[in-house]
Amino acid sequence: MTTKLVIVESPAKAKTIAKFLGRGYKVEASQGHVRDLPKSQIGVSPENDFEPKYITIRGRGDILNRIRKEARSAAKVYLATDPDREGEAISWHLANILGIDEHSPCRIEFNEVTMKAVKAAVKNPRGIDIDRVNAQQARRVLDRLVGYKISPILWAKVKKGLSAGRVQSVAAKMICDRENEIDTFLPEEYYNIAGRFRVGGAELIARFYGENGEKMDVHTREECDALLARAREGAYNVRSIKKSERRKLPAAPFTTSNLQQEASRKLNFNTGKTMQIAQQLYEGVELAGEGLQGLVTYIRTDSTRISDEALLSVREMIKNTYGEPFLPAEPNIYKSRKTAQDAHEAIRPTDISRRPEDVKASLTRDQFRLYRLIYDRFVSSQMTPAVFDTLSADIAGENGLTFHLAGQKMKFAGFTIVYEEVLDDAVEEKDISLPDLEEGMNASLLDVTGEQRFTQPPPRYTEASLVRALEEKGIGRPSTYAPTISTIITRGYVARENKRLIPTELGKIVNDLMCKNFPDIVNIQFTADMEEKLDDVENGQVDWHAVVRDFYGPFEKDLEKAEASIEKVAIEDQVSDIPCEKCGAMMVYKMSRYGKFLACPNFPACRHTLALPKSIGVACPQCGAQLLERISRKGRKFYGCERYPECDFVSWDRPVNDKCPVCGSRMVYKRGPRNTHYHVCVNESCRHRVEVEAENDE
Repeated sequence: MTTKLVIVESPAKAKTIAKFLGRGYKVEASQGHVRDLPKSQIGVSPENDFEPKYITIRGRGDILNRIRKEARSAAKVYLATDPDREGEAISWHLANILGIDEHSPCRIEFNEVTMKAVKAAVKNPRGIDIDRVNAQQARRVLDRLVGYKISPILWAKVKKGLSAGRVQSVAAKMICDRENEIDTFLPEEYYNIAGRFRVGGAELIARFYGENGEKMDVHTREECDALLARAREGAYNVRSIKKSERRKLPAAPFTTSNLQQEASRKLNFNTGKTMQIAQQLYEGVELAGEGLQGLVTYIRTDSTRISDEALLSVREMIKNTYGEPFLPAEPNIYKSRKTAQDAHEAIRPTDISRRPEDVKASLTRDQFRLYRLIYDRFVSSQMTPAVFDTLSADIAGENGLTFHLAGQKMKFAGFTIVYEEVLDDAVEEKDISLPDLEEGMNASLLDVTGEQRFTQPPPRYTEASLVRALEEKGIGRPSTYAPTISTIITRGYVARENKRLIPTELGKIVNDLMCKNFPDIVNIQFTADMEEKLDDVENGQVDWHAVVRDFYGPFEKDLEKAEASIEKVAIEDQVSDIPCEKCGAMMVYKMSRYGKFLACPNFPACRHTLALPKSIGVACPQCGAQLLERISRKGRKFYGCERYPECDFVSWDRPVNDKCPVCGSRMVYKRGPRNTHYHVCVNESCRHRVEVEAENDE
């Protein structure tokens, strides 16, 4: 019995770690949880202080038998599951199954799958952290109580297959609330007034500010026309010149939530795809000449903390690659959110010398793009700020009107030579040529215009902006964002349309029912407070049974009221004016996770469905109308003009707005080998192509 057994979660990680540890070690994978609450029953006993009933997960029997066999012949067993609550709970279950004392030094954890980190962990085993296990148990029991107590009510009163959840119901409510805001929004008219002035030898655009130094908003055409007429009278001169220097700081290295957000904005990945690819980079990728290597640190984290060793290595790289001006005198330190558990480092490369371009040949296209995103963000986070020269000035007239001029010009690029974050609501910053102005200079008005605008409702959530909102409100934790969004889409409560999340009719009905009957479950502050209580359990400050008891008392009363008062909800389909091609019945609108479609009302006798055509945002090259995405009789996607049959333009490839830079012909979007994407010229004698980012959420 000289061999030591190491148990991890994933087979890919097992393969990587086995290579690091070499002879004398055997590495097995549990493939996630091995025990859980039973699916066929609630598995939690309120009468017995909410004691959970755990059973072996179906399909895990052979895995456990293999692990037991290896453990019996091993000199030592190390439990090396993921370094979070779920991982700690898996280790606890394995220890119980294998008869290992949970207080003995059996648990090892590492933040990155590298030889150095794994070997250091083996040298420093510890006992299982029971507080962390209890935090996971509390979450699991709470979620089971909510899901298994409310879901049967939804089945009876609405329809089969529905579910409720402690976090998913809040996320669905946020999406429904946003839709209500949009539906009830009343747009207000306003006017943007701008003047074009000549000052010295330069032409400048200045925005109307107000009258006699007071800010003034313009809301009607009459007000706008009167101001335009008045603005054209009298002379102007320059006043209130302010010149300064602005420093723009780099963004912190990635946490789970902002990795998901940035991957959505820059790579067009949904949250599930981001986490899937990040997991591959964390567990290990076969690199040419190096073998299996973990490329990034642990990917479920809410901390921006960086180890001293990683800071030293990235600072040395910045100094050698970019020079002293790009290296701050002291490392940049970032504060994590107040609700952060701070159990792990931020997401970063495991080895800063492993540049994305050096490993590109060993990665898939998506792995490379995500690794480059993580790598560049980390490097830029430890660089000096970008510096801008800024100028603001007022152009005031004898007529009492004031126009305001503002601009900036980059003086030093700093971190932006590597990476720059773009937020959903950020205003694009453009460099302008800053004029040499002096107080009192004459300004000649060349033209003044007023553009009508209307205030806009708040935008629908994207996956990225929903993750951001969940994090800001303290709902869920890093490991929950992607599965929460996946669940509400899979259940049919929410649909994706043009990357936006829209509540379905079913989602609105279930949300209304939850709000009326289970107000605490869908209350944002209540859910955020519960997350803090779970953190208190992990910190050993609160007993997990007490947290569940405090929740269950009021919840049980809500259940009794709901069962007695909720009436059966009838969901009526909206009838279209399109007859079914197979049976002649008028088709009805349905909503799936992919959006709205038409279906025959005689289902299941008739299963005919029809996709609704949707605009692709490109003008028809023949008549200028909108092009629509359609489905042929054989189920193939094509693109045609909305004015068909008056206009007969059609294309199997998706047209794009870009023109060919070589011959000026139109271009279409095509996928190439190894998940590459191109805009290709349709001119057979040209066929020029340009590689682009993926334009569809794969």
